Formats: sequence, structure tokens, C-alpha cells
Amino acid sequence: MKIKIKAAAKINLFLDILGRLPNGYHSLFMLMQSVSLFDELEIKLCQSKKVEISSNTKSLPTDEENIAFKAALAFFEATGLKNEGIAIHVEKKIPLSAGLAGGSADAAAVLQGLNTLYKEPLTKTQLLKTGLKVGSDVPFCLQGGTMLVQDTGGVMSRLPDLPGCFIVLAKPHGGVSTLEAYKAYDNFPYIRHPKGPLMLHYATSSRDLREIFKHAGNVFEQCIEVPDRVEIKRIMRKYSPICSQMTGSGPTVFAIFQDEEAACNCARELEGVAQSTHVCQPTRKSIEINF
Repeated sequence: MKIKIKAAAKINLFLDILGRLPNGYHSLFMLMQSVSLFDELEIKLCQSKKVEISSNTKSLPTDEENIAFKAALAFFEATGLKNEGIAIHVEKKIPLSAGLAGGSADAAAVLQGLNTLYKEPLTKTQLLKTGLKVGSDVPFCLQGGTMLVQDTGGVMSRLPDLPGCFIVLAKPHGGVSTLEAYKAYDNFPYIRHPKGPLMLHYATSSRDLREIFKHAGNVFEQCIEVPDRVEIKRIMRKYSPICSQMTGSGPTVFAIFQDEEAACNCARELEGVAQSTHVCQPTRKSIEINF
């Protein structure tokens, strides 16, 4: 038996760090949005008695280092079911190490896919709890849409859908280590915190994109260096976006447009600077399952 799944990327419409917790993790305040850029996974039950992962991308680990592999092990640990063998193929469309939660999306797809194949032994709450053990973005990637995400990723609140728009994603050459990004934040002498409550207010009360993004921000932009970010933003500004900022701990920069033609023209010019560019739209969910 097999199942096919599309797993969506995410962007951070807003990201702030509220403090460091006693366990060493950081308490976050984020508005997150799933977008129509998808990895495609196929999960098959087999008789290998192990987890096997393949991919169209040679640079993607296929062993215990792969978060989708970890998600499969976490599923069997949480359910107590015996793994008779599963084969997972990951067709990568979401760029690696991009701040777009591509790995977390794959992990969420594996958790949801296995839960479906095994007739839902985990409740939604249990699935989210298991996902949080695998990675902080996994619970959101199990839900998708527009959400307020707090603490270490496990506290989520559904928000009104983001008004229709076109989103340009531009990933610079090279990646950013999430661990190093948090270290840079911790060691940065002075941080100006963006106004999260105001961003949340307009996200829940307004349908005007300019009002919603008036207080957008990503605290990581103050403390980490990203190659070509300045040039990418310069090109984006030529096309008058509503907002342009980095997502996650980087390095991908996104821009919000109301006009599709402007978004496509912007993405076309960015092809000469960025490693990859995409034009996408907000999605209401992050996982689509097909048998």
C-alpha cells in the first residue's frame, strides 16, 4: 500500500524572539504562512523491516540525519507499532537550507502519511506532540494556513486567512545555520524588537495587506549576514512590493505583491542574482494526501 503527499513550504510573516528559556531553547512569537511551493513524497509499506529514503536531490541525507527519517522513527515510538518496513521517496522542490521549513514539511508529511496508512492510531493532539519532538516547525507544517506560533513551536492559534496575494521567494547562494543564527542573536549587543502585538492586531482585524504588513519584521535580519540580501531587496523594491523581508533564520527573502505581473517580473530579474526564485501564493493547508 502506498500514499502520495504534497508538503508545503512556509514563510515567517513576523518573527521575534522573546527570551531564552531555562532549557536553552528560545521563546518565539511568529506569524507563519504556508505557501504553494511543495515537496512531493511517496510512502510505501514494504517488508524491509527498516526505514528507506530516496530522493531526486543527491545532497539530501537519506539516513538518520534526515528529519523525515527521524519522523518515521518517532511515529513508531509514539504508537508502539512495529515497523515492518517503509520506503519514502522525497521529490524536493523546496530549496534546502532556505528558511522555508522544507525538512520540517517532509517530516510532517511522513507523520501524517503514516498515521493515515495505519488507520490513525494517533489523535491530532498526539500527532502534533510527536511532531514537536522531531522539530520546532513540524507542528505548524502539520497544520498550515495562517497561524500565530509561540513558545518553541508547539503553541499555535489559527488566524484569518491572509488576503490573496503573490509571493516571490528568492534564495541566495549558500545557506544559514539555524544554530549559528541563534548564537549570533544571543551575542548581538542590541536588538530592536518589532511590534508583534500590532502585527497580530492587523492580521486578525484587517483585510488590507498594507495595514497587515505595516509592522512586519524578522529579528534575525539585525544580527546575521546573508550573501546578496541587500541586492535582492534592492531588486524587489523596484517592483513596489507591499513588504520584503527574510524568512526564518534565512537566507531566503520574500516579497508580497498584489499584482501578479509585478511579482513575475520581479522573480525574472532576481534569477540573475539568487540561486532559486519562485512565485507562489498563500495556502490554507500544508499537507495534501492522495492515494
